[in-house]
Amino acid sequence: MAKKATAKTKKAGKSKAPTARSAKAKPARRGAALSKAAAAKPPKVAPGELVTLLDFVRYAVSRFAEAGVVFAHGTTDPIAEAVFLIGETLHLHPDQFEMFASARVTAREAAAILGLIERRIAARLPAAYLVNKIYMRGVPFYVDERVIVPRSYIGELLDSHFDGGDSSLIDTPEAVERVLDLCTGSGCLAILAAYAFPNATVDAVDLSKDALAVATRNVAEHRLDDRVSLYQGDLFGPLGEERYDLIISNPPYVDADGMASLPAECRAEPAMAFDGGDDGLSIIRRILAEAKDHLTPDGGLLCEVGRCRPQIEDEFPQLPLLWLDSEDSEAEVFWIAAADL
Repeated sequence: MAKKATAKTKKAGKSKAPTARSAKAKPARRGAALSKAAAAKPPKVAPGELVTLLDFVRYAVSRFAEAGVVFAHGTTDPIAEAVFLIGETLHLHPDQFEMFASARVTAREAAAILGLIERRIAARLPAAYLVNKIYMRGVPFYVDERVIVPRSYIGELLDSHFDGGDSSLIDTPEAVERVLDLCTGSGCLAILAAYAFPNATVDAVDLSKDALAVATRNVAEHRLDDRVSLYQGDLFGPLGEERYDLIISNPPYVDADGMASLPAECRAEPAMAFDGGDDGLSIIRRILAEAKDHLTPDGGLLCEVGRCRPQIEDEFPQLPLLWLDSEDSEAEVFWIAAADL
């Protein structure tokens, strides 16, 4: 099934969907000094001053910049964040925003949009928590404070490198019969894997009972109960001797220094979803050590590791890891065939 990774090279995969990781939290351009006045006393907007959806986008971007809002939870900049919040307030899918960008907003809608913008600034919560939704690859998922806000690059890579095309790491998606998603959180990657591999059953594991409650809801809402099974436990612990054609994982990988400097928005998320130990590799080491015992001979491991590439290559120089790019990341995800583990 898998094509062997023979060199530490990169392959780019492009997508229109914005994604971001917490290790790349981006403050608004005016920088570190948060204006307390901007957060505490929002300006008054008179009726008729803001008319169209684009007017509200421009206003939101200005407010976010003034208040020093951080973007790291599915959107990478203030424009994308504004479009997301406004679209959700108006019950528009992201793909529909451009169609209605010049449409006028009612007084009731305007009040709701302005209220959500100010909540985002004052509460310092990820936008996804405020609307209980996030999109990955255009697919909606429910989220709340029990799970990290999904923003893995793996969703894009499943499309760009596991589709059977010229850049594919597998021969055909239809040949994948069993997939494992470790540290599944909200279950979004397990669900995207079920869509990417139509003949596969997917097992998904997480240590957090609360996270699995959210994943259960998402699996049910996508009507995949017959194909996606959820397990509570520590990595491979609840799986016995099961083997898989593909293992995917977006594990905790933030090191101690990174944990100490997380922005407020990221500190609102479950710490266990970030904490990778002193050097960020405590979970990754275990996955690399145990994955081969749970892969079929032609299987492979796809793992997101953030900025840990230098540490991983120093510690595991013998592994021929294939580093993959996405639209918003460079070499933050690796692939390795089972035969090379």
